[in-house]
Amino acid sequence: MSGVLATVDMRTQLAGHNRLELLLFRLSDDQLFGINVFKVQEVIQCPPLTHIPDSHPVVCGIANMRGRTVSVMDLSKAIGGNGVQSEENPFVIVTEYNQLVQGFLVGGVDRIVNMHWEEILPPPKGIGDDNYLTAVTRVDGELVQIIDVEKVLAEVVGWNEEVSEEYVAQAEEHEGQGPGQPLVLVADDSSVARNQIKRTLEKLGIGCVLVNDGKEALERLQGWADEESTPLDQRIFMVISDIEMPEMDGYTFTTEVRKDSRLNQLHILLHTSLSGVFNNAMVEKVGADDFIAKFQPDVLAKHVLQRLKNWRDATIAA
Repeated sequence: MSGVLATVDMRTQLAGHNRLELLLFRLSDDQLFGINVFKVQEVIQCPPLTHIPDSHPVVCGIANMRGRTVSVMDLSKAIGGNGVQSEENPFVIVTEYNQLVQGFLVGGVDRIVNMHWEEILPPPKGIGDDNYLTAVTRVDGELVQIIDVEKVLAEVVGWNEEVSEEYVAQAEEHEGQGPGQPLVLVADDSSVARNQIKRTLEKLGIGCVLVNDGKEALERLQGWADEESTPLDQRIFMVISDIEMPEMDGYTFTTEVRKDSRLNQLHILLHTSLSGVFNNAMVEKVGADDFIAKFQPDVLAKHVLQRLKNWRDATIAA
């Protein structure tokens, strides 16, 4: 256990090779869960918590950790369970998602495993939308569930999804200009994130196609390229892709797009919750055009509208 706690912040060097490291943990029973080490700042035994009146039922309290106040959530309750129950002192996994630091109370921390994104699979079909899984995998024959943390945070913390009137007005001013109906391909394994992006684009009057991961995005683009006689970048003016996705991550997806002469002119925006530990050099290396941290609707709207303007100007000039 001491090895896990001491090295969790040193194990993030695998990005860009379609690999990741998962921190495995348990909540209240023997079921294993996993979280990408890239999201983890530290793992500590649960410190004293101060209860906040009228807080969300999932929030256990706040703690002072290294000079900062961190909200601690019971992850078992957050996904519909009865709450963390541990015979020993429970642990807190301190994470950063969408530029927000929070702690998740868990029953016990198991170990760190090195995996390939191809081993991380989408949740089984048929489990319905009312679940908190973003992916599943197996480690030593044991099922590991990967929780859609963005869905948990959307329900507990809530996100501002409003697009400022300034950007809506800009979109309306240029509506109908340029060739055809602008279209965006969106790849993200979180249903919450996909729908956040979709709603932002809809407010700008922009259509989109949603897919669940990098592999599906690449196959969709290649299929369109096979069907279309005109260059694909004349139809798809940008791709918005998450980085952490089952089967094929955003880095690998971008690399594969740049290898395909039919696709390599597509504009790719990486849209990620890896805000505080994001590897800028890796974005350049794989050939992405830009990246922004989740989820700031005005920042996304600004990038999309600027790209749309550039795309229209270039298309008209051609």
